[in-house]
Amino acid sequence: MSTERMPNPAALIPGAMEALMALTGAIAGAGVSERVLALSHLRASQINGCGPCVAGGAAQARRHGAGDNQVDAVAAWRETPWFSDEERAALALTESVTRLADRPDAVPDQVWDLAAKHFDHKELAALLLNIAVTNAFNRLNAPTRQQAGQW
Repeated sequence: MSTERMPNPAALIPGAMEALMALTGAIAGAGVSERVLALSHLRASQINGCGPCVAGGAAQARRHGAGDNQVDAVAAWRETPWFSDEERAALALTESVTRLADRPDAVPDQVWDLAAKHFDHKELAALLLNIAVTNAFNRLNAPTRQQAGQW
């Protein structure tokens, strides 16, 4: 395990962490289930290799009703029976938005249309903001080698 390079950048800039947390709070009140948001957070964090967010996302998912099967298998959600159609749509969108540069059409119509089938515009906005905030935290934590369990 590597050592932390510096404190979390959002903690060093006055108001930055509070702004990120305020955005997270707004997202939570937008109508998407907390379990779906937590599973999305966990999956993006796995993709980005963010230890603190993976650990926190797993705990958060469990707190919001995700079973051990879901938490343990979220990286392989396509190959397991433990996810609803809504959760699958959110996870597919999460993967596409997190991996924007991996394909010419960053979020293919098939992925978007499936998500739009399960979420209205306000809910899609919340889900997209959740993915964006997760990716922001991942991009602050991973390069500075923030440690899981220290938050």
